[in-house]
Amino acid sequence: MEVWNNIYNVFDPVAFSLFGIFVRWYGIMYVAALLLALFIAQLFIKKDAYPIKEELLNSYFIWVEIGVILGARIGYIVFYDPFAFYYLSHPWEIFNPFDRNGNFIGISGMSFHGAVIGFLIASFIFTKIKKVNFWLFADLAGLSIPLAYVFGRIGNFLNQELVGRETTNPLGIYVDGVLRHPSQLYEAFLEGIIVFVILFLYRKKAHFVGEIGLLYIILYSLARFIAEFFREPDLQLGFIAFNWLTQGQLLSLIIGALGLYFLTQKAKSG
Repeated sequence: MEVWNNIYNVFDPVAFSLFGIFVRWYGIMYVAALLLALFIAQLFIKKDAYPIKEELLNSYFIWVEIGVILGARIGYIVFYDPFAFYYLSHPWEIFNPFDRNGNFIGISGMSFHGAVIGFLIASFIFTKIKKVNFWLFADLAGLSIPLAYVFGRIGNFLNQELVGRETTNPLGIYVDGVLRHPSQLYEAFLEGIIVFVILFLYRKKAHFVGEIGLLYIILYSLARFIAEFFREPDLQLGFIAFNWLTQGQLLSLIIGALGLYFLTQKAKSG
């Protein structure tokens, strides 16, 4: 276990450099997650006979990925960044990968809850333009995202970010000399694998179109709420209430409650 406990001391988060630009494992995992989501969606279209043509799916994928990237970055700035007002008044800096000295540092700071909002907005606009059923695509997304999401959290782990709280658990990872929960991997398991298994097993029992998509929002929010108890609160925010509630938990409660509301409304309307 000693090698595992000290993995951050020997693992380089930079995979390789290309023309002086450092390519991190996090970026590779992010790309892998996007491609896996599309691949899984294609499989479910064939396996479960979704009435969605591949050409339409590919177009939808481009739309939602733009929405996810914009939403994730802007969401982080609004929900977590202490310099939010600076970025909102200097929007050209939001996606600037260079520091003031012209050095490439990449773009850091993405919010999953912001990504959800961006995804929903992009999906709504796309389905309105194409005149297709929004909830049908929501169901497909609910089945396609969880396993892809696992790669995103592995990317967080390899990038040595979003670290866990202090622990004495032998599975802990030393971060700057402090043993901490590998909370990123907990999240990958709870929010990715467990949520996928539940939805995969339940999908044939769904009572209406849109149920799987809404259940994904609810299950993710519940899993994230639990996982946050093992994750170190954001340094710039700390606990925001009751000396235990984190920003991630608050956002999960809000989005989960909205998902539950729409689920009950759609269940009533049939």
